[in-house]
Amino acid sequence: QVQLVESGGGLVQAGGSLRLSCAASGRTFSRLMMGWFRQAPGKEREFVATVTWTSGNTYYGDSVKGRFTISRDNAKNTVYLQMNSLKPEDTAVYYCAAGRGTLEIREARVVNYWGQGTQVTVSS
Repeated sequence: QVQLVESGGGLVQAGGSLRLSCAASGRTFSRLMMGWFRQAPGKEREFVATVTWTSGNTYYGDSVKGRFTISRDNAKNTVYLQMNSLKPEDTAVYYCAAGRGTLEIREARVVNYWGQGTQVTVSS
């Protein structure tokens, strides 16, 4: 029903910036809660950021507050994650996530759709 395709990952130097994009197919994007998670090898998937469709409110994980910004463009069916001041510990596969519920996406259990992931590697 909904497909999510991430892009924009790559290799960057510490302190650099990167913008991830997630393009969603289907006509229900404007009624989906959207978010980003990340997962490093051998670790649990971690909440990064979310944006609601109801109010546009945004929420961030403690480790990225002040550095990352999530936004959505309903006309383009796309959600973005602007990542600034990147650190080596930000290295992970980043996953776009969508939920059909009424709550913002802060936990994996409320996610209905996952993107395939895009690798972000930050070198020291």
